[in-house]
Amino acid sequence: MILYTMMPHELVFPEQAQTEPGQMLVTYEGIPVMVEKTAEQDLRVVRILSTDPQHYLNDKITPGAKISF
Repeated sequence: MILYTMMPHELVFPEQAQTEPGQMLVTYEGIPVMVEKTAEQDLRVVRILSTDPQHYLNDKITPGAKISF
């Protein structure tokens, strides 16, 4: 594959997933979500990282929802 671009290599091929400090990737009921810790056992959903449209209709994991882990 040949990629003709003027963008730097770091922007085209990032080495790590870009996350904010304090956020982590977890799997909740088989659905990958980005969460941040709010209390000892509580997590707040920041983003859903799934390609299945049905996962976005699940009220338990909408962004801003609190889940216990």
